[in-house]
Amino acid sequence: MFPRNIYIGLLLLLSQSVVLMAEDASLTARYTLDQCRQMAIDASNNSEMRTEALEAARLNKQAALAAMFPKVSANASYMWNSKSPVLLADHMQFDFGTARVGADGVGSFEWSETSLLNQLSQDTRTLPEVNQRVQTLSNEGGQMIANVYQQLYRALNPDMTHVVVGQVGITQPIYVGGRLAEMYHIASTASRIAEIEADSKQEDLLVSVDEAYWRVVSVEHKKQLAEQYYNLLVTLENNVQELAAEGLGTQQDLLKVKAKRGEAEVKKMQAENGLLLSKMALCQLIGLPLNTSLTLDDSGLSDMLLHDSLAISDELVSARSEVQLLDQAEKMAQSNVKIMAAGLQPNIIAQANYIYTNPSVENGFSNKWKGTGFFNAGVVVNVPIVHADDILRLKAAKHEAKMVSLKREEAKELLTLQITQANQKVLEAQQKVAMTELQVKNANEVLRFAQEAFGAGMATASDLMQAQTAWLSACTDQVDALIEAQMAEIHYKRYTNTLNYESR
Repeated sequence: MFPRNIYIGLLLLLSQSVVLMAEDASLTARYTLDQCRQMAIDASNNSEMRTEALEAARLNKQAALAAMFPKVSANASYMWNSKSPVLLADHMQFDFGTARVGADGVGSFEWSETSLLNQLSQDTRTLPEVNQRVQTLSNEGGQMIANVYQQLYRALNPDMTHVVVGQVGITQPIYVGGRLAEMYHIASTASRIAEIEADSKQEDLLVSVDEAYWRVVSVEHKKQLAEQYYNLLVTLENNVQELAAEGLGTQQDLLKVKAKRGEAEVKKMQAENGLLLSKMALCQLIGLPLNTSLTLDDSGLSDMLLHDSLAISDELVSARSEVQLLDQAEKMAQSNVKIMAAGLQPNIIAQANYIYTNPSVENGFSNKWKGTGFFNAGVVVNVPIVHADDILRLKAAKHEAKMVSLKREEAKELLTLQITQANQKVLEAQQKVAMTELQVKNANEVLRFAQEAFGAGMATASDLMQAQTAWLSACTDQVDALIEAQMAEIHYKRYTNTLNYESR
């Protein structure tokens, strides 16, 4: 058994070692450029938007294909009418008399004075028996005509208070001038446009991440240089202060060094603030909290590999997303021309229907539910003869297609110029990197000689500060040149579609 105080001491020692190991682990955890790219893709809404856009384009393409197949539809209607139509008047006058139907629905008939029976009745007044038979025949005949007119009146005046119509039909386009096929081509083109735009947005996001990543690396290096420069001035200030105390230096030299050290302290603080803001911008892109402490892998800065010389070909320019989008736009414009031309061609559509109505018209007007309807089928042919508006739309569509073609050629020329400029910037960046490397090498030598000369008393503090300032400027220029080379290479790859990053 260990004594209690030894046991507690071992526990404290173990806990401290665990804390130190955790701190060391946090310091060694680094984010690489590929990790930041993947995190940005995962955190961005572009991935979800890409999926939704591609799915919408796919469904629109299927819808355009489905438009070529039969369509089945059903329709039904109900109508209440306050009055029914009257097809036969309530009275009708003939040469031999007038037939009427009263408000109570009872029919009546009155012979005209010029009718044969009425004339016969006048002529047989002197013959009572004959006149009686004529009157009987006149009344019975008039009643028969009244009954017939009453029945005809009822038959031709249907009850249309409640009207029900039902219809189920199928429609199949046979030939519509190629309009449906071109609509399918347009939908396919729109699907391809959605893919190109989604890829372009992802590449833009990757470029933004790369810029933010290397900006953090740049400010981090400048912060380190500012700290080294500040430490050099602190050491120089201590040395000059000791020399002044021994009478080998002047207060003026000390004041100059202190002023320079103050300026270096301000630069160091500015570099720290700039680093904080740069990290926050990167965190915002890759989906981390803004106050996350980042440590980036900057090995790619010194191991930079720039592209080999690449000849600018028509295939390289045509692979640009801008040209591909214009290619698809040109296809859509050509399809639009064909759609406009379809308006000047015959249209043939077949259709079939099953129709039910109540009142039914199969055998007169009937309000009884029979449960049966009737079928019809036919072909509709439409032949445009004089359609000036369609002709003008066709001409306008041809001009629009020509405009898109010209815009595509213009874009190819501008993109060729852009790629050439990007290549020149890479070459310039290579030269700057080589020049700054030589400048840093010379600045290191000058600083070493100045430090030795100051230590031997052969150089003043001002001479040493001048060498230190030159060293800081050379190192800063080198960092700027390296970052500029990285940015030039990234933009060159973006312009030549050689970024080549596949998200996981």
